[in-house]
Amino acid sequence: MSNCSTTGPGELAASFYADAARQHRVTITENVPLARDTWRVRFECPAIARTVVPGQFLMLRLPAGNDPLLARPLALYDTVLDAKGQPTGVDVAYLVVGKMTARLSELRAGDELDVWGPLGNGFAAEPVDHLVMVAGGIGQTPFLALGREYAGRRRYGNPPRSVVPAKAVTLCYGVRTVDYLAGEQDFAAAGVEVRVTSNDGSVGRQGLVTAEVDAVLDEAAAAGHSVRLVCCGPEPMMEAVAELAAARQVACQVSLETPMACGIGACFSCVVKVRQPEGDWDYKRTCVEGPVFDAEKIVW
Repeated sequence: MSNCSTTGPGELAASFYADAARQHRVTITENVPLARDTWRVRFECPAIARTVVPGQFLMLRLPAGNDPLLARPLALYDTVLDAKGQPTGVDVAYLVVGKMTARLSELRAGDELDVWGPLGNGFAAEPVDHLVMVAGGIGQTPFLALGREYAGRRRYGNPPRSVVPAKAVTLCYGVRTVDYLAGEQDFAAAGVEVRVTSNDGSVGRQGLVTAEVDAVLDEAAAAGHSVRLVCCGPEPMMEAVAELAAARQVACQVSLETPMACGIGACFSCVVKVRQPEGDWDYKRTCVEGPVFDAEKIVW
């Protein structure tokens, strides 16, 4: 792929290309359960740990055999620092939903993975008084690093992103039942306020996560704070949050969970309808022009 900065009509800017991604054979140091069917795998990879930013993702593949053949896209959960404070390891959290993730959950320290990344555009590093992260299902996984960044606890990227710490960082996290509540303590330790809702009322507030988002937005408005929403999870939930943000005139970014085959824009399997400045829409590839998009631009 070209690194040329000039583009023709309808072409992508070179900054969206996956030129900076590299493939690595890595060694797992931890693979531990976080909740029901939910795991966190940790591996050593300084090259990725130094460059990845919140909202980007990695492609993971089992190195032995060809079943499953394709890699799986998994969001950055966080980076791991060594004794000198340098990023050397990477954490990825995942839900066991098929053959690849089932086999991944069986791996242990010392086993190997093929990983390439970092991929995707990541979340904006814009200043705001109150960052509100909205997650459903496994959608909390892209937010730990972002929450830590806006809480002023960590910097990411090379060179490191310059993010002004927010006055408040909140995670509104919706789960089916308490068994699927994953990583709540990680967020609390990162300086993030966690507000949980559940479908069955087994943990937190019973009901939809959008009700909790509404309450947080009311509190932010009463405090006179500027607000930005970021959202990841099932598409109906993201659409509902996008509608809420539009009604409230609050900026909102969504991290799409569109299935991907290659992760580098070659196969066009992950396209999504995105509104254009002219008023019509066009297909955009989630893996290279996303996975983070302005919510108002998505054609749900």
